[in-house]
Amino acid sequence: MPIAPGHDLAGARPNRSRRAGAEPSPPDAGLAAKALAVHRRLCPVYGCPIPYFHSLDPLSELVSSLLSHRTRNADSGRAFKALRARFPDWSALLDAEIPEIEATIAGVTWPELKAPRIQAILRRIAERRGSLSLDFLREMSVDEARAWLEAIPGIGPKTSAATLSFSVLRMPALPVDSHHHRVAQRLGLIGAKVDVGPSHPILRAQLPADWSAQDLYDNHEVLMLHGQQVCHHRNPACRACVLLDLCPTGQARLGSA
Repeated sequence: MPIAPGHDLAGARPNRSRRAGAEPSPPDAGLAAKALAVHRRLCPVYGCPIPYFHSLDPLSELVSSLLSHRTRNADSGRAFKALRARFPDWSALLDAEIPEIEATIAGVTWPELKAPRIQAILRRIAERRGSLSLDFLREMSVDEARAWLEAIPGIGPKTSAATLSFSVLRMPALPVDSHHHRVAQRLGLIGAKVDVGPSHPILRAQLPADWSAQDLYDNHEVLMLHGQQVCHHRNPACRACVLLDLCPTGQARLGSA
């Protein structure tokens, strides 16, 4: 099944907010102040600055991110290690048989889709650059690097941001995963109908333009961790939430209890 540019591998909707030449709308001052207050409230809880969990080269981080879509970290981590063990380098995947790749990553969600897509993405990178490396992205601005990545079918905004932020490039990009997105939506930082992809430029624009890669990484991590540990998909622990006074969803939920 073909995947158009601007989609993430797992089938996310196209990221219409990052069209070439399009600039995100200026953030509402009240929402920007709220986003900063949320960050400052959560950082002491989760221990900013938060150590990076990976120090991979950007191509390896890209593969890791593609494996992680809709998959538990432990399972995607095992699949990544299995690929590393089975193939001597990423170029070996270019000519590997799809069933072999699929069997190696069998523990992830949708291995039958991810195996051919990862191979196709690696081939496209090699075709565009003449070599299989993303190290050149460090010479670009964040917007240029993300646009280059997202022009490849199967790479969407979350994957492009994760590749730049989590890898050794340590570029100031803001990834938004499902937990981060849920917390932001319940807080009213983004609208109820804003999907994960289009939320990226909105949430980034609410934060200071001069924030470092570590600052943005911390913001992603604290919102993600809060979503995992407190603001659950079902039965969020609103009474124990340090953001309750900032959260219209939590206040409404407790008010109707």
